[in-house]
Amino acid sequence: MTAAEVTVTLCTSCPLGREGFADTLRATLAAKEPRAHVATVECMSGCTRPSTIAIRAPGKTAYLFGEICAADLPLIENFLHHYCESGDGNFDDARVLGDLRLKAIARIPGEPKTR
Repeated sequence: MTAAEVTVTLCTSCPLGREGFADTLRATLAAKEPRAHVATVECMSGCTRPSTIAIRAPGKTAYLFGEICAADLPLIENFLHHYCESGDGNFDDARVLGDLRLKAIARIPGEPKTR
């Protein structure tokens, strides 16, 4: 996986987004996981489980997580490490993701790399 191929999108309408977590996430990922970059969007329609982030990469399964808080930053870093190392974005055993797996709202299959 090449640099900045993974996109982490943070909802800026949610409490965490309004608190400026995107800047914290950018700074952390720039130092620890350069294969990912942070984007923001006004609303991700995850309002029943606010403070959502989405993680996706070309050809990989995408994930939507809710009820994220600043204390989840180490879990997000861990997820991104495993996600970047995974060929398709799937995990044989989700327990390696720690408690972040309990905050998953959706897992969206990736588009095939070739058709």
